[in-house]
Formats: sequence, structure tokens, C-alpha cells
Amino acid sequence: METLEFVIYPDGRVQEKVTGIVGASCAEVTAAIEAQLGQVLTQESTSEYFATKVQQSGVVNTQTSRSDW
Repeated sequence: METLEFVIYPDGRVQEKVTGIVGASCAEVTAAIEAQLGQVLTQESTSEYFATKVQQSGVVNTQTSRSDW
């Protein structure tokens, strides 16, 4: 599940945390929001940022053998 969490501090700073998005695509998701919020002071990448998506194929190979007992 993809989530964006925002903490707004009394001095106006906003902390943003993105979870559930694998790879650098989180930057695409948050770019418009960050543009509206203002200057980004720091950015920390999580382990999800460095992870890669695993693609599973729907192909199943079956092998049958026939015995001539």
C-alpha cells in the first residue's frame, strides 16, 4: 500500500514520508506536492528507494512423463 505522511511543525516546516513505493518513482509522486510546499532542505532515501521491483511471469512450465510399465 502506498502512503504519504506529512508532519507540519509549528514553525512551518513540513516533514514528508513516503512508504510503499519501490524505486525512484516516489520522486515523481511527490514532485508536485513539494513544488507547492516550497524549498526542500533535506532528503533521505529509505531502503524502498534502493529496492528493485520483482516481476513475476504468469508462465508455468509443466513436464509430464509417461511410463510404459
